[in-house]
Amino acid sequence: MIEIEIRDIHNNIIGKKEVPDTVFNNTASESVVHSAVVAYLANQRQGTHATKTRAMVSGGGKKPWRQKHTGRARHGSIRSPLWRKGGIVFGPQPRDYYIKLPKKMKDTALFKALTMKYRDNEILLLDKLELIRPKTKDIIDILKNLKIQDKSILFVLADKDENVLLSVRNIPYVDVVRASDLNAYYVSLFDNVVFTVSGLDRLLTVKGVTS
Repeated sequence: MIEIEIRDIHNNIIGKKEVPDTVFNNTASESVVHSAVVAYLANQRQGTHATKTRAMVSGGGKKPWRQKHTGRARHGSIRSPLWRKGGIVFGPQPRDYYIKLPKKMKDTALFKALTMKYRDNEILLLDKLELIRPKTKDIIDILKNLKIQDKSILFVLADKDENVLLSVRNIPYVDVVRASDLNAYYVSLFDNVVFTVSGLDRLLTVKGVTS
């Protein structure tokens, strides 16, 4: 078990929380994080890129000139790839970039990414993050209190919080995610990951991690 300090929004230590080694002391290879990030980015691609082959380009049904006795090269269509505005050879066609990873591998990659953050002192645990109204300045003040105002920050909450969501959306280097949606890519994308206690508990529940 690993003990993590619990802080309030004023950066005061108010307790400690024990977390299983699986989450912040994962022994898997770092390559599993790379594989998970590559798969995530690949799965975001729509794969709708396309170019027209000579069969798809309109026109060109008539042979441009007779086969012989013109002194010019033989051509059967002005939509040949050799011609301007002709078809494209070996151009991109619609395809599926989806990479399927086992759920266990995704979880392992997430825990390894969190382990790397923890070892670099880039994991923070807040007792709670509650705003009475949406206000960007309140979030900025919290970040200043925690001394991470110059970092890119990912807040991990148990459930969607509209006030927090509206408060961070105007800060380009701060984002918020539900614990159930957290993955290795999100963890790798930000300098610091800030959990609430309830957010960390939800992550452990969703991933089936027990002490």
